[in-house]
Amino acid sequence: MEDSISTIVIVGGGSAGWLSAGVIAAEHRIDSQAQQPFELVLIESPDVPTIGVGEGTWPSMRTTLQRVGLSETDFLRECDASFKQGTWFRNWRTGDGDTYSHPFTVPIDYADINLAPHWLALTDAPQFADAVTPQTALFADCLAPKQITTPEYAFVVNYAYHLDAGKFAELLRRHCTEKLGVKHVKANVSQINAAENGDIRSVTTDSAGEIAGDLFIDCTGTNSLLLGKHFEVPFQSQQAYLFNDTALAAQVPYANEDEPIQSCTHSTAQTSGWIWDIGLPTRRGTGHVYSSAHISDDEAAAQLRAYIKEIAGDEAANSVEPRKIGFEPGHRREFWHRNCVAIGMSSGFIEPLEASALVMIELAAGMIADQLPPTREVMDIVAKRYNRKFLRHWNQIIEFLKLHYVLSARDDSPYWQDNRAAASIPDKLGEQLAIWRYRSPWHQDAEAVDDLFPTPSYQYILYGMGFRTAPRPTASQEQDQRQRRAAELFKKNAVRAAQLQHAMPDNRELLNKVKEFGFQKL
Repeated sequence: MEDSISTIVIVGGGSAGWLSAGVIAAEHRIDSQAQQPFELVLIESPDVPTIGVGEGTWPSMRTTLQRVGLSETDFLRECDASFKQGTWFRNWRTGDGDTYSHPFTVPIDYADINLAPHWLALTDAPQFADAVTPQTALFADCLAPKQITTPEYAFVVNYAYHLDAGKFAELLRRHCTEKLGVKHVKANVSQINAAENGDIRSVTTDSAGEIAGDLFIDCTGTNSLLLGKHFEVPFQSQQAYLFNDTALAAQVPYANEDEPIQSCTHSTAQTSGWIWDIGLPTRRGTGHVYSSAHISDDEAAAQLRAYIKEIAGDEAANSVEPRKIGFEPGHRREFWHRNCVAIGMSSGFIEPLEASALVMIELAAGMIADQLPPTREVMDIVAKRYNRKFLRHWNQIIEFLKLHYVLSARDDSPYWQDNRAAASIPDKLGEQLAIWRYRSPWHQDAEAVDDLFPTPSYQYILYGMGFRTAPRPTASQEQDQRQRRAAELFKKNAVRAAQLQHAMPDNRELLNKVKEFGFQKL
């Protein structure tokens, strides 16, 4: 075929570039010389460092690492990684010490019964997540989601990871170049060269000459050298819905090497944003993400230092030097244009609440690998499907993140008041909230099998934030049966939570055992 795809060029490294390279290379076995379908080249600038702050993932990362062919033991050892079982929120509802959790495990028997209406009918009920899943019982004691005898990537309760992004990119680089046949070129791209039909023909580099390709993947971060600057695909700001545009990132050392490692991301709301806090084996990654229109950088830094003082003491708070990262929340109008597709921050970025950045890279790389066009003609068809799907994903992220803000009752600053203004609420989210006041979200709210956020996630945020759904009248006999079933499940869940608290090691204990012995292979 004259227009077959024989060379794929990824421009940019970091998590986006190397994760994309790994997924595509592993899926198509480009390391096999006998049936090598195409050449995969990754061009990485030696002068552009990765952002390198600690990052959170979704449980999907376990499947992605397996797909790439990485050992979970090696990943945990080499990426300063730990286990993440969800997010714990503080001060989001009232600003007065309120808390709730968004765990990764779905409510008990979720496929068969919606426990939310039955929980809402209880008096003196525990928090919603505590009532319907045993996972939150592990949060307070920093307990692990599995045991050393649990095989790699298997679990007792569902989990993801916290990791060091710089070390993760380095592990992926070694794996891709040494095991998967990816060609690594260290060079700066100085020019992008167009073909007669308007595609990208090649890129010119400062030290490796001209590199031609049939499909180019733009992983150049917010610079978006190919999709944004060369093709001039417009950027669509979403700041009308999500106000945060600045982050101050810091690394906080543990007071002692045996300090417990958190089981979940901690998210603590502030007057004009929120502070993240993730536990790695050697340090805590913290940062304050906020709206520069509502608070000054100095005030935001003072709030971050006050938080660090609370968790690590005066010395840590006084010695830390936060790194400022500015961003505009939004995404490109389209993500695959002609023979160029953008992945990672080159396609868009929304604040790190709910850790959607890495999962979007996983999804993008996965779809490209699964539907890689064999010819240039087919590429346009795949690109249309890709653009439709990822526009839907971005809209889902915006709506789900906004949900956290519109449910808040905080009135201590214009930031929270502005977040509840009708003009700042996406139309679809407003419609969903109107429906959920009369019917609790469940299976009927799922629109597609690949919805970014499953319906249990909406339940955890809604009812964790104090949202109320009016009871629905039903036939008394049917309702009595459901209530009895719900009561049994609430009791069953409480028993399971107690069992897990007794059986699970703490995170540091398990990670130390992984370093020494490793997990058994499946």
